[in-house]
Amino acid sequence: MSIRLPDLNPIESIRRQKMSPLNPSPFRLIIFTRYPIPGKTKTRLIPALGPAGAARLQEIMTGHAVLQGRCCAAANGADIEVRFEGGNARKLQTWLGAGVRYAPQGAGHLGQRMARAFADAFSAGAQRVVLIGSDCPEMTAGYLAEAFAALVDHDLVIGPANDGGYTLIGLHSFVPALFDFMSWGTDTVFRDTWEAACRVGMRALKLKSLSDVDHPGDLPEWHRVIDPEKPPETLSIIIPTLNEQSTIAETVKGIGGEATEIIVADGGSTDNTVQEAQAAGARVLVFPHGRAAQMNAAALSVRGAIVLFLHADTCLPEGFATDVFQTLRSHDIAAGAFSLKIDADGHRFRMVAALANFRSRRLQFPYGDQALFMKRDTFIRLGGFANFPVMEDFELVLRLRRRHGIMTLSREVTTSSRRWKRLGIWRTTLINQLMIAGYCLKMSPSRLAAFYKNSVISGNRENTNRDLHRLP
Repeated sequence: MSIRLPDLNPIESIRRQKMSPLNPSPFRLIIFTRYPIPGKTKTRLIPALGPAGAARLQEIMTGHAVLQGRCCAAANGADIEVRFEGGNARKLQTWLGAGVRYAPQGAGHLGQRMARAFADAFSAGAQRVVLIGSDCPEMTAGYLAEAFAALVDHDLVIGPANDGGYTLIGLHSFVPALFDFMSWGTDTVFRDTWEAACRVGMRALKLKSLSDVDHPGDLPEWHRVIDPEKPPETLSIIIPTLNEQSTIAETVKGIGGEATEIIVADGGSTDNTVQEAQAAGARVLVFPHGRAAQMNAAALSVRGAIVLFLHADTCLPEGFATDVFQTLRSHDIAAGAFSLKIDADGHRFRMVAALANFRSRRLQFPYGDQALFMKRDTFIRLGGFANFPVMEDFELVLRLRRRHGIMTLSREVTTSSRRWKRLGIWRTTLINQLMIAGYCLKMSPSRLAAFYKNSVISGNRENTNRDLHRLP
């Protein structure tokens, strides 16, 4: 079965405006949250969950909001800004990653803080701004896209909450009257805001009502939507693809029955990748907005308690699922990967693999072809992959490495030697190392992608998109 995910790019003419640091995205998504400090976050849930449990819920709720936001933003080019209380920008970026703006909410009641966030966004050049909280399990990328689309013809879009507040508010210009003299935290906030908008003549649209999680009685809604019971040793394998018809069937069939499901997250292939994947038994999701977004969207739909990200030309060893389950039983290990083997003879290929395995084991730095895996909850807590054209797995491993342990198993995955053979072993290795060095020196992922595309694959233009899709 092939599923094309909903169109999250409803305003193409606006999205195509040139973006730069001086001309940012015309869309901005703002997420209000708190840094998850036990005893200071989700305090109304402490009687049910305890201080640490309430903080853990705050962490995964925020990660879920960022993950949904990243899926929406990848499709329409939106900026994401996290406005936080507690912690600092460095701690937030260590947790949720790069590619997101971070700013404190500042002083004042909720209305004053929201007003400040909107005013700052419009002052920075945004033309459509949507603000959400982090405690709505039903908030999806599609719902966010609907809000941005509504702002083409409306001054205000608002998503009511079932408790009388709202879960989303969007504007195409700053209107202070919407944030003055409201009884924040009561069941009249939505009604009062709607009436204020009508008084100043705004064209307003109401979205579908959603539920949020504020009280112990709301927790079943969270578990129903986001955290249903999953057997702990169930495994979903996600394979991002772009024009991989020559390898995808063999990769899928090689997995056999060890995984609960296999999801091929396709980036808009123009060959027979989708058909080959379906015939081999995979479920296919089509989401043509970059490899990171493909994997993020697929991770939101998994049935397994564990996710494993696999390249389309990499084969897992027999009995791999047992290795994955055993690794993640340890409380000290948040993620794992396999050692690397290249499917070619010769000491040079063995040396490349040996260097990669040394890096992975000694520095806890597996990525790329090594089949990174982790619990689904861990992936959501981190907000998924950053929306980078390259280096998204490197960036995620950086976050995992700073916060948790990563284990590289002695058992090997076998990956295709096609890149090394086409570009040359040492040239490919040097390019990969230059990409890593450039990232560590704060070069933007877009510049790194341009470097690879323009300087590395010259003479192989037919393979440019596919190879770029697989870096590093």
